[in-house]
Amino acid sequence: MSDVPAGLETLDFSFSGSQPAGAFAPVLVGVVGSGNLEVMLEPAAGNDCAVRVETSARGFGAIWQAVMNDFHARHPLAGVRVSINDMGATPAVVSLRLDQAVVEITGGRP
Repeated sequence: MSDVPAGLETLDFSFSGSQPAGAFAPVLVGVVGSGNLEVMLEPAAGNDCAVRVETSARGFGAIWQAVMNDFHARHPLAGVRVSINDMGATPAVVSLRLDQAVVEITGGRP
């Protein structure tokens, strides 16, 4: 029997951004389903990138932190709120969906 309680786990991360995202319409990529997730990016006030993860895979906070650190190193966005609804996606799928969302708001520019 696992010591990890059943249900969703909510994780919050915040990063100081150096690359203002500017004005954009909210973007949603991916589909919540077995082994997948959806990512929504929305504009936010300030210079931070706030990330909220709701995941069915409890107990993986350190892995989520590593994935979010990698994402922010590649995309140091400012003024963005990221919402992730996860149903057990692998770190590679999480990174793919995050990159897809960034392409949507930046038009493909780095």
